[in-house]
Amino acid sequence: MLSKGPESWLHTFQVCSVIDSAELCRQTHPDREFVEEAIKASIRVNEYLHYLNTNHTLYNAVIKAEQEGNLLTDEAHRVAHYLRLDFERSGIHLSAEKVDRVNRLSIEISQLCRQFNQNIVNDPGTVDIFPASHMPRNLHHLLKPIYRSTSVISKDSWRPRGTMNEKGFRITTDPHTLSCVLQGAPNDEFQVRKMAYIKGNSVPHANLGVLDQLIASRHELAQIMGYRSYAEFTVKPNMASSPEVVMSFLLEMSKMVKPSADEEFKKIRDFKREKCGQQYGDLEPWDEAYYTAMMKSSAHDLDSSVVASYFPLPQCIKGLKVLVESLFGATFHSIPLAPGESWHPDVLKMSLHHPEEGDLGYLYLDLYSRKGKYPGCAHFAIKGGRMVSETEYQLPVVALVCNFSASHNSSTARLNHWELETLFHEFGHALHSLLSRTVYQHFSGTRVALDLAEAPSNLFEYYSWDYRVLKTFAKHYSTGESIPEKLVESMQGARKMFAATELQRQIFYAVIDQTFFGEQPTPPTSSIVADLKRQYTSWKHVDGTHWEARFNHLLNYGAGYYSYLYAKCFAATIWQKLCQEDPLSLTTGTALRTKFLQHGGAKEPSHLLSGLVGDGILRNFNGGMVPDISCLCNEMKLEKV
Repeated sequence: MLSKGPESWLHTFQVCSVIDSAELCRQTHPDREFVEEAIKASIRVNEYLHYLNTNHTLYNAVIKAEQEGNLLTDEAHRVAHYLRLDFERSGIHLSAEKVDRVNRLSIEISQLCRQFNQNIVNDPGTVDIFPASHMPRNLHHLLKPIYRSTSVISKDSWRPRGTMNEKGFRITTDPHTLSCVLQGAPNDEFQVRKMAYIKGNSVPHANLGVLDQLIASRHELAQIMGYRSYAEFTVKPNMASSPEVVMSFLLEMSKMVKPSADEEFKKIRDFKREKCGQQYGDLEPWDEAYYTAMMKSSAHDLDSSVVASYFPLPQCIKGLKVLVESLFGATFHSIPLAPGESWHPDVLKMSLHHPEEGDLGYLYLDLYSRKGKYPGCAHFAIKGGRMVSETEYQLPVVALVCNFSASHNSSTARLNHWELETLFHEFGHALHSLLSRTVYQHFSGTRVALDLAEAPSNLFEYYSWDYRVLKTFAKHYSTGESIPEKLVESMQGARKMFAATELQRQIFYAVIDQTFFGEQPTPPTSSIVADLKRQYTSWKHVDGTHWEARFNHLLNYGAGYYSYLYAKCFAATIWQKLCQEDPLSLTTGTALRTKFLQHGGAKEPSHLLSGLVGDGILRNFNGGMVPDISCLCNEMKLEKV
C-alpha cells in the first residue's frame, strides 16, 4: 500500500489535522463553547484512532508493504517499519480481550491528562496579603486588590468605635506570578514568599489523585503490552533504548554537577546570613529566587526592568525574522486572517517565504496571556508537511503559543530575558516543523525520536544569549538604542552564577519522571518527591507540598523528561562545533537546515547528529545511545566524573 505513494494515507493525515486543530482550540480559545466542542471532537477522534490502530486490514497491509521490498525509498521503508511498530504498540497483536482493555486504558489516560491540565487552570491557588503595604509597588500590577472590614480602635478607651475597609492584595499563585513574587517580595514578618511558595506548590490538590490514577493506568497498559514498566515502554523506541541507560546517564550527570551545585548552595546560604544574621541562616526553598536574583544584580549590576526595556515584544518578533533571514535566506510576511480563522484578536499569522522556493509554511503567533488560556508556552503542530503528489507539497502549519503580560504602564509586553529565551526555545520547535520537507507526514518536523525532539529548541536558546544576535533587534522601547554589549556581558555572567543548581534541578525532574513511571513506585507521589529531592539536590523538601501536582511534563513526556538533558548536551555540542563561530551565517543555517531540520524523523537520529557535527556527539552504551557531555562540561566548567 505504501508503495503507491503518500496519497494512500490521506485519510490518516486528515484525522491527525483534526486532532491537532482540536487540541489548539481546546488550549487557546476564549469561548467556552468552542473549548467544549473541541474536547468532544478530540475524544471522538481519539476513539476512532484507537479503532484504526487495531484494524487488522491496515496492519496486514503495512506488514505486506514492509516485507515485499517494493518500497522505492529509504523513507518509505522507514515509515512502513514505524507504522507497524505503532500498530503493535497499540496492542494489535494481542487477544481481543486485551486489545479492548488497551483501548479503554488509552482513552482513560487521555481523559486523565485532560483533567490534570484543566485542574491546573481551574485551581491556580491564591494567597491574601494584608495590609497592602507588605507587597512592593513593582508587583502591584500582577495582583488583585481586595478589601476586608476591620475594627477601628479608640485611642482613649481601646474599644472598637467603628469599622473601615482595609486594602490588601490577592496573589494568584500561577507559575508566572509565583515566580515574580518569589523573586521580588522582600523579607518581612508576614513571610509572603513562604506563603506563596507553599500555596503554589500545593495546588491543585485534586491532581494528586489524577496522577496516581495516571501512573497506575500507564503501568497496567505497559504490562499488558509485555513491558516491565511504562518507562520501558516509552524509552525503548528511542535512542536511549532502556530505562537503565537513562538512569545511568542521569546518575553520571548528577555526580558531575553535585560539587558545583553544593558550592552554589553554600554561597546563597552565606549571602542570606550576611544579609539577615546567623539566626536566620537556614536556607529555605522560597529563598532561592529572591537571593539568587539579589546576588546576580549585585555582582553584575543588573536590574531586570532595565533588561526588559530592551525587549518589547514587537522587537522580539523582529528577532525571529532576523534569524530566518540570516540563517535560511527566508522572510516572514504578515498575512491577513480570513473571517473566522482567528480565535482571538491578538493572534498574528505569518508566512515563511523563500525567494527561490516560495512559501515554506505558515506560523500563527498567540503570545499574550488571558484567562482560561494554556498556562505555559508551547508549539502546536496544526498540519504537518508531506508530498501530496509528485508536484505538490502540503505546507506545514504551526502555532506558537505563549503567555506574555503587557507592562503595567504600557499596552505592549516587555519581556524578561528568560521569557525571550522561552520564545526562542519554542521558535526552535516551530522551525523544525516549518523547514521539514519529509515525504510522509508521519515524520514531519518534530515527529522524531523523543530524545531528539528538544535538540533544535535548546539550540535556539543559545541565540537568545549571543550579543551578535541580540544587537540586531534588541532596542530600547522609548529611545530605540540598541542593547549595550556590557549589559549583555552582565546578563551572561549572571546566567553562569547558578547554572549548576539549575542543571541539578533538571536532573531531579528527570529522575522523578523515571521513578514515577518505573517498575511501579508505591504512592503517595509526594513521598517519592521528598526522598528524591534530598537525594539529588542540595535543597530541603517542604512537608505538605506536592509540586508534582502541576508538573504537566509528566503528561506529554511521561518517562521522557530525560530528553531535555539529552537535548542540552546535543545543543551544546552543535553550538560549539557549528554555530558559535558565526551564528548568523547562511553557511551555518544551510548546514542546520539540509543536514538536520529538513529531515524531521525520516532518518535515524544518530545519523542526523553525526552527519551534522561528527561522530563525537554521542556514544553507544549498554545497548543504547547517550550524548557526549564534554561540550556541556566545557561550557559550565564542570569536571567529568
